[in-house]
Amino acid sequence: MRTEYPFTLPRGYVDETGRVHREGVMRLATARDELAPQTDPRVRQNPAYLTVLLLERTVTSLGSLTEVDPYVVEGLFASDLAFLQDLYRRVNQEGRTEVEVGCPSCGQQFAVDIGGGASGGS
Repeated sequence: MRTEYPFTLPRGYVDETGRVHREGVMRLATARDELAPQTDPRVRQNPAYLTVLLLERTVTSLGSLTEVDPYVVEGLFASDLAFLQDLYRRVNQEGRTEVEVGCPSCGQQFAVDIGGGASGGS
């Protein structure tokens, strides 16, 4: 059973030294990952903060960072946050990172790995 999913962020997290971190790994969420943040005061004050805590718990690596904490997730560009939210949904609800796309010229359908783990991915 696959439990970890590599990804490449569209833009990348820029750390305090200006270094860009794009390659990472997200693991499948556990029931605890989904339940524990519900009692966090930051989530009670702002329900949208749940996303930050879920990603902090499930993104196990990002570039050469030693830890992915809430401050890292908060510092992501909006496009990277949206990418990770979509990836989280795909791996935890659908169990895959591939999407079906069609060629605009010939109409042929094929799968593309949006996590970046296969050739043709971003």
